[in-house]
Amino acid sequence: MGDACGIGPEIVARLFRSGEAAGAFVVGDVAVMRHAAGVVGGMLPVARIDSPGDLDDVPPDCMPVLQVQGLPADLLEAPVGRVDARAGRAAAASIERAVRLVQAGQAAAIVTAPIHKEAFAAAGVPFPGHTEMLQALAAQGGVVPPVRMMLANDELRTVLVTIHMSLRQAIDAVTFDAVLETIRIAQAAALRQGVARPRIAVAGLNPHAGEGGLFGEEERTAIAPAVAAARAEGIDASGPHPPDTVFMRARHAPGHAGEFDLVVAMTHDHGLIPVKYLGTEHGVNVTLGLPFVRTSPDHGTAFDIAGRGTADPSSLRAALRMARTLAAGVSASSAP
Repeated sequence: MGDACGIGPEIVARLFRSGEAAGAFVVGDVAVMRHAAGVVGGMLPVARIDSPGDLDDVPPDCMPVLQVQGLPADLLEAPVGRVDARAGRAAAASIERAVRLVQAGQAAAIVTAPIHKEAFAAAGVPFPGHTEMLQALAAQGGVVPPVRMMLANDELRTVLVTIHMSLRQAIDAVTFDAVLETIRIAQAAALRQGVARPRIAVAGLNPHAGEGGLFGEEERTAIAPAVAAARAEGIDASGPHPPDTVFMRARHAPGHAGEFDLVVAMTHDHGLIPVKYLGTEHGVNVTLGLPFVRTSPDHGTAFDIAGRGTADPSSLRAALRMARTLAAGVSASSAP
């Protein structure tokens, strides 16, 4: 359900009211979701379930909510549109419950509504965001899977080498191993999404992709060698490309067939600004490398409009559609 103080619960309710979320269920708090149903208006009964097995008993046109145990009893008192530790705790507990359901084979995929990183911190959640939390929850036998964030819409797909860290730290994190691993993860994800031979453009870190070392050495010491290693493995990777032009070349638009299927970008803002500039209403955040499917809308909690019932569910709708597509692809690839 996301952060109870943001727009997450109400955009989830909107999808259920429209019938577009049929077959899905909400992991969170029944009272919060009943309140959200009232905020968006119209008739939307809420049915509490205790396990996914109860879905068969839920009447049509209801929003099934699996109640997470141990949530703050006063969660509904958390002020809408503000950072609150209670909402952070509830969001984290809901994510953890959803992961356990998928790991147990009781759900096919997870679509997460927006959380607020400050609320996570206020609640003492030891992760800066979704991606890091999901990575930790997916660890098995002490082995933490390498994961990457991909932001995608119909025109552009970007996979990030580094995500939630300071820019100073991110530059140090751009290493040969990190770049090569990102290219491999991007390749595997594109193949699962039905791209027969993914064309992967790797963006540089520095202006003009370093200009032969004049503006930085990372391209020569880390990025270009990683691209060469990926090509030696049979991956159609190219670069490093100047980051100020590669996204225009990769964009698929009317009258302009993109030259690449996705772009690997070195830092969070390098990669996400171009995708978000094209519009957040259709963007989807996908966590690559997890042993299960997870998507989310590409926007935040929108505290400024939370509680008004006016939030646009388009990005969440796109995230749900992509989750279903990816989950179907995983099932097909694992079939005997």
